[in-house]
Amino acid sequence: QFSDKAVNIDIDLYEGPKYYFGDITWAGNAKYDTKDLERVLGIEKGEVFSEEKLEKKLRGSASGDDVSSLYMDDGYLTFNVDPVQTRIHGDTVDLELRIYEGPQYTNNRITVKGNTITNDRVVLRDVRTRPGEKFSKASLIRTVREIGQLGNFDESKTVPDVKPNASDGTVDISYVVEEKPSDQIELSGGFGGGNIIGTLGLTFNNFSLRNLFNLDAYKPLPKGDGQKLSLRGQTNGKYYQSYSFSFSEPWLGGRKPISFGVSAFTSLQSNGLGVTNSNFQKIRLNGVTVSLGRRLNFPDNYFQLSHAVNVQQYILNNYPGYLFTSGTSYNFNLTQELSRDSRNSPIFPTDGSYFRFTIQATPPYSLFNKTNYATAPDKEKYRFTEYHKWKFDSQWYQRVAGNFVIKAQAQFGFLGQYNKAVGQSAFERFKLGGDGMQGFDFLQGSELIAMRGYANNTVIPVGSNPSIAQQSGSPIYTKYVLEARYPVIASQQATAFVLAFAEGGNTWNRFSDFNPFNIRRSVGVGARIFLPIFGLLGIDYGYGFDAIPGLPDSNKGQFHFSIAQQLGGF
Repeated sequence: QFSDKAVNIDIDLYEGPKYYFGDITWAGNAKYDTKDLERVLGIEKGEVFSEEKLEKKLRGSASGDDVSSLYMDDGYLTFNVDPVQTRIHGDTVDLELRIYEGPQYTNNRITVKGNTITNDRVVLRDVRTRPGEKFSKASLIRTVREIGQLGNFDESKTVPDVKPNASDGTVDISYVVEEKPSDQIELSGGFGGGNIIGTLGLTFNNFSLRNLFNLDAYKPLPKGDGQKLSLRGQTNGKYYQSYSFSFSEPWLGGRKPISFGVSAFTSLQSNGLGVTNSNFQKIRLNGVTVSLGRRLNFPDNYFQLSHAVNVQQYILNNYPGYLFTSGTSYNFNLTQELSRDSRNSPIFPTDGSYFRFTIQATPPYSLFNKTNYATAPDKEKYRFTEYHKWKFDSQWYQRVAGNFVIKAQAQFGFLGQYNKAVGQSAFERFKLGGDGMQGFDFLQGSELIAMRGYANNTVIPVGSNPSIAQQSGSPIYTKYVLEARYPVIASQQATAFVLAFAEGGNTWNRFSDFNPFNIRRSVGVGARIFLPIFGLLGIDYGYGFDAIPGLPDSNKGQFHFSIAQQLGGF
């Protein structure tokens, strides 16, 4: 049937009968027993016949649990398997899997090509395919991932060139890379607190400290050793100033994967009045951190353990919103962190997971000194900040269909006390809500936790005084994130993706009130673009479903902007 503008088409389909796997036999296998191969294949007699599943279990599993990976991870580089249908009877298909194992190959020469800036040793120290070891497909894939994690090369153009030498049973591997810009600049101006504020930040991700005094190495700065140097300043004049510096070396000494880092900062905020004015208010923060970390081989080689010593000083002069308004407080703490990172990309992961468990603690001064904290003045009571702090962050990434990727994340933080007479620490609390960025709204001695759909720092405990809770923060928080991501640009010049999200989180003042299912909820959409010179830039629009008592506009739809950071971390 048809008209002048339309044609109807009827299509007759004949599906045919449904077939099932029958007997599956093996031929040519000498290295592994038939039972071992059957276990890896994982196909039972009587299952619905699927060529796609058969091919995946023979040589196409992304997780490496296929027959081909079993052989190729043990040096059998030229392994091949040919599935042959030996008999079709009724609705049943019998198969014979004919294996060619080939010889075992040993790694010979391992080189890197295309690194015009980064030194060879910076790349080769992360290579998992070592000369003299048996060839391994898993080690080859892991090496490509590790090179991508360096952040200095275009991940899409990192290709292993594998050349087997059949005459002597060796294989030469060359990793072909292409350098990309890795340094970043943060330059912004804004309006906050009734004043114009300017920010300048520089991050050099492939710095070379050993060439600092080698003038020939300045192009325009010494590069190539994989070190990271960051400088950042933010000010609007006499009201607010903040300056920070950090340096990290991923391989201290160049022989073992022991990372070293040092950072320092100083920040100042005041109401701009003269020091002699009775209404003068000021707070200054100074801090230094020294850290060491090392990669672990147990439970697997994705783990890392790090240690840090932190020294911070808080100087308050008639400054409101804390447990004391004037005086000096010191924060000496030790941080231990255990993390595992198996994400396949630092910018747009499509597979893998990340988790981090952190314990931070000060000495329990109040348990061994003779101060009577019940009667001590605030200046003495809080002179040495004491607390123990526990944090957990987990992220999981999975490609679900085509280029769609799901990200799931859960976070938890708890700030504890040693002595009830001292109470909770005035600092190191959590402030939940908003974009998680520190701007002119200088949030002292706190951790800013992003939660889209709500204004900055507005997710406060039920029953709290809004003005106090927003300023001081909360000792307990939890947060959950579910994102659907889709890439729109993937090139050396830029990586961009759009996303839709659902988030939930809350804060509490007492552990007895903690309920991980009693959360404030939000949904929204957003976009991210990674530019090598600026880092990750983002914009989100979120809507919060749950009103915050005392803050009526905090959940009425919010735009959130992020610069050189990823939303949702602490």
